[in-house]
Amino acid sequence: MTPLHLTGDAAADTLLSENPFALLVGMLLDQQIAMETAFVGPAKIRDRIGAVEPATIAAYDADAFALVFRQSPAVHRFPGSMAKRVQAVAEVVATNWNGDTASIWTADNPTGPEILRRLKALPGFGEQKAKIFLALLGKRLGVDADGWREASAPYGEDGSYRSVADIVDPESLTRVRETKRAAKAAAKA
Repeated sequence: MTPLHLTGDAAADTLLSENPFALLVGMLLDQQIAMETAFVGPAKIRDRIGAVEPATIAAYDADAFALVFRQSPAVHRFPGSMAKRVQAVAEVVATNWNGDTASIWTADNPTGPEILRRLKALPGFGEQKAKIFLALLGKRLGVDADGWREASAPYGEDGSYRSVADIVDPESLTRVRETKRAAKAAAKA
């Protein structure tokens, strides 16, 4: 597996590279805030509660966990709702996947479409977020499930700069930002 470079923060990137649940949480947080901020979120959680593990987060007192999100600098601009969503995902991973996040994409040798279905079953993972995460798994983590590129389309396209799945360095981050800006401008037009 190639180390991820998504945040500009070496410790946060190492956590994302080594902890599949941290990466899943980063993807969950990636909405309505800067991508780097979202993916640094799991490191903030770890630093504040001592772990980024599904069972630990699922069992954490909900009010106390919301305070973890509100502590400055905040984990997310919507700390209350996103703390609930992270706990909901932690509960599903702890219960349905025995706390083994990677089993979502490895258990029973799933195809790309099956991984997509499993991701979409997670709280907070709609079609687009699930496709982007599947593309991230395929492009950056070496998940080579049959049909992953098609299932994650258009994010799985080789050589594209559409999402976090395409970021490998500061230059590719800039290209992804430019693509997103152009897409937003086209949508407004």
